[in-house]
Amino acid sequence: MTSEAAVSAISSNRARADYYWLRSVLAGGVAACCAKTTIAPLDRVKILLQAQNPHYKHLGVFSILRAVPQKEGYLGLYKGNGAMMVRIFPYGAIQFMAFDNYKKLLSTQVGISGHIHRLMAGSMAGMTAVICTYPLDMIRSRLAFQVTGYHRYTGILNAFHTIYLKEGGVLGFYRGLTPTLIGMAPYAGFSFFTFGTLKSLGLKHFPDLLGQPSSDNPDVLVLKTQVNLLCGGVAGAIAQTISYPLDVARRRMQLGTVLQDSEKCSTMRNTLSYVYTTYGVKKGLYRGLSLNYIRCVPSQAIAFTTYEFMKQFLHLN
Repeated sequence: MTSEAAVSAISSNRARADYYWLRSVLAGGVAACCAKTTIAPLDRVKILLQAQNPHYKHLGVFSILRAVPQKEGYLGLYKGNGAMMVRIFPYGAIQFMAFDNYKKLLSTQVGISGHIHRLMAGSMAGMTAVICTYPLDMIRSRLAFQVTGYHRYTGILNAFHTIYLKEGGVLGFYRGLTPTLIGMAPYAGFSFFTFGTLKSLGLKHFPDLLGQPSSDNPDVLVLKTQVNLLCGGVAGAIAQTISYPLDVARRRMQLGTVLQDSEKCSTMRNTLSYVYTTYGVKKGLYRGLSLNYIRCVPSQAIAFTTYEFMKQFLHLN
């Protein structure tokens, strides 16, 4: 009986190990989808602001939030969200899974540990996810920039087909990749670094106040839900502040020929220089940043909190 029980336990452990990657992918994908769906209207307004859409060019954040439903209906606030969901599930899945694996790799193989390995692993995970899903992000940006009655693309497939034929084939889908990668390194790095550091410090110094036993493993201490939300929000705010100008450059390069001044946004350096000289810092490089604070705090808070919940639900702790 003892032998049979041991064999059964080994088989069970192997099965759990075999499906660990699948459960990890599911946890990251669900976390990202929940986060992005929550702030989808704010995401669209951010794109309209960053790229100086002529139909809303002279409006601010809250004015656009009122104007879009009047001009395009309430569903206009979610324009491009279908393409976002197609992109964000694999993006979140790859990013969270890659972060865990890069962190282990840096710790065990390279010998880098402590807080610094979170920063490096986060940067590497963010760039890995971007490279794998960048064409979908471009399509989403193009669709979200459109205004009802002035459509260039009829949908996701039409956008793919049009860009492929008219903008240089496969390379056309990676326009703006360089500033995206450069911007993603500090954004993802500081996001994971801040959240992980706050989490470890909280559980180390205030375990009774901030922590609780994991639902799937009582021996593992996790942050309470409200503390997770707070840590995730702080992480998002810090990361966005550092990387925002590069995000502006990325969006303008992605939109390409959709913009009348696209020839001045051919490279990251040219784009940043053009935006700065034409619009300045506040109305150019940091245009829409107030909206980004409003959207990034709940987005990152929900992403990290949902991921922590999914880890317990799917027995990843």
